Amino acid sequence: MTQRIIDVRSRPAFLHDFYGARRGTPEFETAKWLNRRVGSKDDEHFVRSHTLEGFQRDIRNANITTAVVIGRDTPAIQNTNDDIAKLVAGRGELIGVGSVDPDRLGADGAVQEAERAVHSLGLKAINLEPGFGTPARHFDDRLLFPVYEALQGWGIPVFLMSGPTTPDLNFNNPAAIGRVARAFPDLSIVVHHGAWPNVLDIIGVAFRYANVSVVPDMYIFLPGGSFYVEAANGFMREQLLFGSSFPFRDMAQSVQDYQRLGFNDAVLESIMFGNANRLLKLGL
Repeated sequence: MTQRIIDVRSRPAFLHDFYGARRGTPEFETAKWLNRRVGSKDDEHFVRSHTLEGFQRDIRNANITTAVVIGRDTPAIQNTNDDIAKLVAGRGELIGVGSVDPDRLGADGAVQEAERAVHSLGLKAINLEPGFGTPARHFDDRLLFPVYEALQGWGIPVFLMSGPTTPDLNFNNPAAIGRVARAFPDLSIVVHHGAWPNVLDIIGVAFRYANVSVVPDMYIFLPGGSFYVEAANGFMREQLLFGSSFPFRDMAQSVQDYQRLGFNDAVLESIMFGNANRLLKLGL
């Protein structure tokens, strides 16, 4: 069993109603529904993270060394970079990732806010969710290129939100990620939700472009997930990262389930810890 774990996709439930912050809301029921869909044994486990103390306790109980808290900046969900920085400040087990919306801020404004998030607030990466914007955009939309270029120059990773919850699956196309990787060969691109269900397509992109890393998180337990494992046991050992996708899957259960998926021992250490430590320059 790996001794060190970095969870690169985690959010406490209290961060937003979307994460199940309040009982009796449609969002709370949706959080339960999604937990059931991806195999959580307890579909209300996330209520423990209605407080910061409960969130931290869950991290410790799952034997997670560091949880990466990802902010969001979309028309539907906004966590300010200041709020994320405040949440993780002084808490060694928490690392923050900022987010910008180039449609809301404009291209120049998005670059300026990304620079502030990284260089002033100390956040470790920038999250972009173009498929959830207004209007929805593809990953290789030219509006995003100034942000990609800036992050490449700073040596800071970009986190891209993908997956089946994208309002239109046309905006979950791994080919567009490949075009970004080709245009910005020195940019570390981290694809959350593993572009599922387009599993073989994103694996093909990662095969071609070593600057693309994949976080299948909760979707690794769904049909097609075994292909991520097969790829990681081969060429993709340094390009797959562990994420629980908490609060939509239980942390401790996800750690245990990942360790039973069939990863080679040396590969498991890289996936659960080493790759994230290197990409985010955590120095752990």
